[in-house]
Amino acid sequence: MEAAAPRGRKPGGGREARRRDRAGPQAGPRVPYIVRGIPTYDVLGEENLQKIEAAADRILAETGIDFRDDPEALELWRRAGAEVQDVRVKFPPGMLREIVKTAPAEFTQAARNPANSVRIGGRNVVFAPAYGSPFVMDLDRGRRFGTLQDFENFIKLAQSSPWFHHSGGTICEPTDVPVNKRHLDMVYAHVRYSDRAFLGSVTAADRAADSVEMARILFGAEFADSNCVIMGNFNVNSPLVWDGTMTKGMREYARAGQGTVLVPFILGGAMGPVTSAGAIAQSLAETLAGCALTQLERPGAPVVFGNFLSSISLRSGSPTFGTPEPAIGSMVIGQLARRLNLPLRCSGNFTTSKLPDAQAMMEGTMSMLAAVHCGANYILHSAGFLDGLLSMSYEKFMLDADLCGALHSYLKGVEVDDDQLAVDAFAEVGPGSHFFGCAHTMAHYETAFWDSELSDNEPFEKWEANGSSDAATRANRLWKKRLAEYEPPPLDEGIDEALRDFVDRRKAAVPDMWY
Repeated sequence: MEAAAPRGRKPGGGREARRRDRAGPQAGPRVPYIVRGIPTYDVLGEENLQKIEAAADRILAETGIDFRDDPEALELWRRAGAEVQDVRVKFPPGMLREIVKTAPAEFTQAARNPANSVRIGGRNVVFAPAYGSPFVMDLDRGRRFGTLQDFENFIKLAQSSPWFHHSGGTICEPTDVPVNKRHLDMVYAHVRYSDRAFLGSVTAADRAADSVEMARILFGAEFADSNCVIMGNFNVNSPLVWDGTMTKGMREYARAGQGTVLVPFILGGAMGPVTSAGAIAQSLAETLAGCALTQLERPGAPVVFGNFLSSISLRSGSPTFGTPEPAIGSMVIGQLARRLNLPLRCSGNFTTSKLPDAQAMMEGTMSMLAAVHCGANYILHSAGFLDGLLSMSYEKFMLDADLCGALHSYLKGVEVDDDQLAVDAFAEVGPGSHFFGCAHTMAHYETAFWDSELSDNEPFEKWEANGSSDAATRANRLWKKRLAEYEPPPLDEGIDEALRDFVDRRKAAVPDMWY
């Protein structure tokens, strides 16, 4: 008797066709975000957490934080009861924790395709590409300054992958566009080439305002006024400085009811102590102050407690990424954020490798697993990070996307029910036989295991006969294939015209600046 065709199999399909069906260029994300099925990993007990919080309180009360070039921020702190001396602000213990209680523990950032809106906080995990590299690289052309075309390409690659949930922000710097105008092209590119949530500009208050206004055009003013439709990612000037460029921008977002992601950038031994506990206390103090400022601007504005711990080579002074001390430090940051009841951004796919090689994947996997286990809700830098974030790599982007796919399955955890326990399958197969053709296997064969697009699992001889290609070479072929197959998601013509008109008017209003 001829065996029945496996359930769901299409004639003439085969493994490649099934893979295309599940993860093809236009398949979109299988889920708009991950709901974690595994617990977070808590490394410190109550006593030590309290010691870190007490150290942060001392830093805030005794040393304080500078808020530079933003008199309005200083006035907000005065009215809130902080001690303000020139630009130095000191905070009574417990003051900031009380202020941030108005921030939501979870919130939704809307996407223009509602099916792709993301829920940030709680047990939810959102992957977004890397952010901020001035250079791009690939195996064909090497390292070069990023362009607007590169920027658009990475948005298309992220949109084409089922393993990302968010379009990100400045995936690479489009250095062929004037500095004071490129934010308009970047926000428009996110809207035009992706239908997922995205980040806006943070490099000046007026650019933040432009980003918010473009989101209002996209979603409609009424919807944008009562929903989070855009976020900005803002960095502390560690140690202990919030400069006006950042605070004015984040207050612009918060005032409009939009999201902010607030992140110290601490290289242990340079912008912070070499000891993990000291760097963690510093990170808590800096981020908590920023989160509280958003709530003074507008109570209830969505804010994400961010963290970026890394290290340096104490022999050379060069930054290092993907190292173990910051990875374990992220675990503690996760515990502290949960105690504040705030959503968390942590870690990412970090590496200092200059190529998409074994070092890159080893360091990146260590930092991504730290993000997964610390309980991060929004993971920026999930893909493409190379060269200490100075370069965005096409090949590493595809390799990291593959890892993000594996993490979807990892985060799902282990489901336990009668079907998953498969007791009936043992009765069918019996001792000494195999499970290849049994009913249980056939019912699950398409979904049982995550299927890598880039790993080579063939016998050595077949791999050798096919050209002996390594993973980076396979990734090079895949990104080119993805771009060739890319089709933009539909965008309402009226909205597109309104956005392009806004961009043209804003560009015409000011001369080009290349500083």
